Amino acid sequence: MLSAKQLKSQLSHFTGTDNYYKHWLGFQYTDGIKFLADNAQAYWLLDAIGSYQPTLRQNPRLRDFQLWLLVVGNEHDFIKPNSGNKAVLTCWEDTPSPGVKPAVSQQIAYTDFPLPVITFYLENRVLLLPSER
Repeated sequence: MLSAKQLKSQLSHFTGTDNYYKHWLGFQYTDGIKFLADNAQAYWLLDAIGSYQPTLRQNPRLRDFQLWLLVVGNEHDFIKPNSGNKAVLTCWEDTPSPGVKPAVSQQIAYTDFPLPVITFYLENRVLLLPSER
């Protein structure tokens, strides 16, 4: 697994994608997401996001665009895991803001994910890094 510094540096190089990979839960993902999953041992994260898709696709405001945020520890200003958990995975219609409830909030008891915060977009059934948009 790459260190947080190495991972962050490498992820910044992904702008667009050459390949799309099919996830077994019915969406596709980009080169940047594949690199992240391979180098942070985070295929569990793709599975978690995919597991919510049957429900979220029924919501017209989440059908074509979702913003996903994984927060590990207390690095985020207002999104924090509950006591006893290491991380929280959330899905939003738009940019997260205090007082707005996310469409999904999943507490994660344990993770060794190296980055304190990472954002993904799911657009038209393709999971991508913001820099790949």
